[in-house]
Amino acid sequence: MAHAPHTHLTQRYADAVAYATAIHATQTRKGNSIPYVAHLIGVSSLVLEAGGTEDMAIAALLHDAVEDQGWMPRAADIQARFGDRVAEIVIACSDATTAEYKANTPYRARKAEYLRHLEAVGHEVGGREIVTVSVADKVHNARAIVTDMQADGAAVLERFKSSREEMLWYYGEVVRIAELHAMPRELLWPLRTAVTEMKALAQ
Repeated sequence: MAHAPHTHLTQRYADAVAYATAIHATQTRKGNSIPYVAHLIGVSSLVLEAGGTEDMAIAALLHDAVEDQGWMPRAADIQARFGDRVAEIVIACSDATTAEYKANTPYRARKAEYLRHLEAVGHEVGGREIVTVSVADKVHNARAIVTDMQADGAAVLERFKSSREEMLWYYGEVVRIAELHAMPRELLWPLRTAVTEMKALAQ
């Protein structure tokens, strides 16, 4: 994906910020009171800094909307409001699209399936955009985890629905896939740094 530092944002983007803020209004980040929308805006910012298009930046704002706020009916609403491509990216960045699958599939199995999907989709036409949005999400998450671990230690990893070993495995695999698909340095370098620090702090 060529860098596009001057991506032009339209009213669609402003509408997506308002939409994301509304549907995630009651959510906060794990383990603190930070509004969840801060994460969504952060991921969207990373996508834009990496040269993403407006569709990618909007999908970044909405990347958790299907999993957290309504499953496939939410995806249909996103499609109606923001178009087919945004909805495609959001669905592809969701590691579960039904409540039943998420409830009945163990963490490692669910994440392994998502990683297989992410690795494969990066080779498809348009798939690089999906990988970029997903990796931006992981960069923002990994940085936040490291910041919390620096303050509170490895116990931070116990906030999540996985073991410490599973978390480190997952983020290590994301680094591998980001390298495989030659993600922009604006994402790859901070991802590597954060995951390396996460592993060190987990010892």
